[in-house]
Amino acid sequence: MLREADPAPVRVLRTDADSEFLLVVDHAGRAVPTALGRLGLPDAEFERHIAWDIGALGVAEDLSARLDATTIMQAYSRLVIDCNRRPGHATSIAPRSDGTSIPGNLELDDAARMARRDEIFTPYQDTIARHIDARLQAGRPPVLVAVHSFTPSMSGRVRPWHAGVLHNHDPRLGLALLALLEAEGDLVVGDNEPYALSDLDDYTVPVHGEQRGLLCVELEIRQDLIAEPDGQIAWAERLARLLPLALARCRSAGSPA
Repeated sequence: MLREADPAPVRVLRTDADSEFLLVVDHAGRAVPTALGRLGLPDAEFERHIAWDIGALGVAEDLSARLDATTIMQAYSRLVIDCNRRPGHATSIAPRSDGTSIPGNLELDDAARMARRDEIFTPYQDTIARHIDARLQAGRPPVLVAVHSFTPSMSGRVRPWHAGVLHNHDPRLGLALLALLEAEGDLVVGDNEPYALSDLDDYTVPVHGEQRGLLCVELEIRQDLIAEPDGQIAWAERLARLLPLALARCRSAGSPA
């Protein structure tokens, strides 16, 4: 499916970085393989949140530099295939997103679905797995942080949170980061809001973080706060300050109950 002129599905920053943190951005990009012809959508649809996590890429790039952290990012639009969904999930290759029909995702046969999985989803997830394997073999288990963003409103409902901290089976890092963000005094922070982390509806953190017993968290930032570079820099600075403090709190607290 991918042609020579198409971008590689994965981009990695600071492969040999010193930081314990490993940043991942499941919805960093909005590219579409040339062979898929923009999925039958006008270009304007790829400016919207349905195509990518607006602002997440900029935050992660700046945060990667501030923490000296390896960062793994997906280049293709989640409208092609959502790299934070298990293949076969109803929204892995969504026929419709936030009221918009995706013509190029309708009536796909198994071969078309497998091509997107094999050429986009799998290389991205395998890159994360290889990096974690190497760190574990070196006795340096990473701390996994997934950077996402969310829309200010959905289905007519205004979302009041500036950020959301998502956690599931092991909430240690998530709860520590949540407390620190709340203590900033200028934020409304969601605890598993506007989404809740789950084994069914998420992939990267459950599979690479929780199943391996790593400290991990999924962070959501409201898109209007990070749509422009100034906001991205401000949030990267804030997270570069708070993530190490959250990690230190986890370490001092010991194992979960």
